[in-house]
Amino acid sequence: MSKCYCKSNIDFKDCCNPYLENQKKPKTPEELMRSRYTAYVLQKADYLIETTHISQRKYYKKKEVLEWSKTNTWLKLEVLKAQDNWVEFKAYYLDENLQAQMHHEKSTFKQENEIWYYVDGVFF
Repeated sequence: MSKCYCKSNIDFKDCCNPYLENQKKPKTPEELMRSRYTAYVLQKADYLIETTHISQRKYYKKKEVLEWSKTNTWLKLEVLKAQDNWVEFKAYYLDENLQAQMHHEKSTFKQENEIWYYVDGVFF
């Protein structure tokens, strides 16, 4: 068994995979954020678009999301804090020039019809 890409220390098949395969929906913003990180690792652009709130989807193009996920080598996710409808995290990756990068964000989520969606984020 291999551990999940989101560094939850849970096997991938029991962690993010059921979300990515639409077998179940994340129950918390942190679960959604972790699954979205894993979607970047696995280049699952459709999942990333589908889990973005409808009010924000116009800002995301599948081709661009897919390209960004492909040009980076995703190394590690670190969840700093998760509370109510937001999650603060750091995502570590190598860019297209193999330079180490860190994406630090406080993401906001919204629940509609018992389904969580990514809305936006503040970057540090």
